[in-house]
Amino acid sequence: MPILLAASRISTLQATTRCEMAFYCNADEVRARAIRDCFSRELPDLRFVAAGEPFEPEEVQYILTWKVIPELRERYRKLEVVFSLGAGVDQLRFEELPQQAKLVRLIEPGIIALMQEYVVMATLALHRDLPIYLGQRAEAEWIKHPIRPAFGVRVGVMGLGQLGQAVLRALAPFGFELAGWSRTPRAMEGVSSFAGDKELAPFLARTDILICLLPLTNATHGILSRTLLAQLPMGAGLVHVGRGQHLDQDALLEALGSGQLRGAVLDVTDPEPLPKGHAIWNHPRILLTPHIASTAQTDTAALAIVENIRRHSRGEDMIGEVKRDRGY
Repeated sequence: MPILLAASRISTLQATTRCEMAFYCNADEVRARAIRDCFSRELPDLRFVAAGEPFEPEEVQYILTWKVIPELRERYRKLEVVFSLGAGVDQLRFEELPQQAKLVRLIEPGIIALMQEYVVMATLALHRDLPIYLGQRAEAEWIKHPIRPAFGVRVGVMGLGQLGQAVLRALAPFGFELAGWSRTPRAMEGVSSFAGDKELAPFLARTDILICLLPLTNATHGILSRTLLAQLPMGAGLVHVGRGQHLDQDALLEALGSGQLRGAVLDVTDPEPLPKGHAIWNHPRILLTPHIASTAQTDTAALAIVENIRRHSRGEDMIGEVKRDRGY
């Protein structure tokens, strides 16, 4: 269930039973209790309002939610920040927010650690041909395929935000040749950096296993296209943990059929869930999971929101703040 959270600036809080502004949490009982406990320790002066308790939209200054709240622009006139309950913000649109409101992605240790685990698992599965062997098992075929050491395999990550950089750090101990691509240059020790449209083709040409961790924006919608997949080396692998709308699924199936791709691990699709009977469900070269690569952990997510509220109250940049002109 989506969590709605609202709070006042720390500088305006009063240690009374009612403050001018309110903190609103609309969640199931277990989540609400955990968030209330965290905020009572970290921000004890905040007025906390749980689901079912009265509040006025005009009292809300901060909100944490997964989806846009109805009449958000019209009713929440003093809203200053909307926190997404997740690393993505494509489900939230600036045009549905009050003009003055900022939008912040959730970046917290739980999300990062779980994404590192999943991508390492998926990358090693493709590196050691797990989709192929699972397909052979279904056909009772005992066929061995050549094994390459990790230091001869080139892995590339599209998207070098906090998640992308964390994934590269997690992959480093295995000895893969690592590279990253982003819209603007990013430097990481031990990682070859590529940036912008002009450097996308050379990045793809050196990538044996491609990992997509891009945000979903107008510029990245459909980026995993026939044209892009064709620029990878023959027999490459794909790990897709971005958003389903990044990927042309027909192009993926064609690339697997032609041998352009050797295998793929998908955690996101479009739509979700896929319709019954879709070719991806039973494709022998695809490992499919139901959008479970990473998820927010309530305790650490609450602490991350607390830190950003403190930053905002001091007039500092918030971690994960989304730029209106870029969408991430």
